[in-house]
Amino acid sequence: MSPAKTVLVCDDDPVILRLLQVNLELEGYRVLTANNGEEAVEVARSDRPDLVILDIMMPRLNGYEAAEKLRAAPETATLPIVFLSAKAQTSDAERARSYGVEEYLTKPFDPSHLLEVVERLTGG
Repeated sequence: MSPAKTVLVCDDDPVILRLLQVNLELEGYRVLTANNGEEAVEVARSDRPDLVILDIMMPRLNGYEAAEKLRAAPETATLPIVFLSAKAQTSDAERARSYGVEEYLTKPFDPSHLLEVVERLTGG
C-alpha cells in the first residue's frame, strides 16, 4: 500500500478547519493544518504536502499572498493549490487562476466534491 497523501488545510475558522481535517482523514489522507497564510507557507516549505487548500480571507497573509509565496519558492512552485472561499464572484475565481490556483471552491462546500478535487489533484 502506498503511503498516504498529505494535504495542508489552511483556514482561520477552527470549525471549518476541523471539518476539512476530519473529512480528509476519513478518506485516508494525512492532514496538516494552519490558521493563517503565513503559517501555511511555513508548513508547506517544511513538510512538503501533496496539496494545499487555502481560504482567501485570513489574517497575516491572505490566500492570494500565500499562493504567491508558494509559487515563488522553488520547493513549492508546482504544489497544487485549491482555494476554498466564501467569496463567490467570478472575478475572485479568475483572480485565483491568475495566481496559478488549480481549483476554486466556494463555501458552503460539498465534502464529496472537495474529495473528488483532492483525489484528482493528488493523483489519489
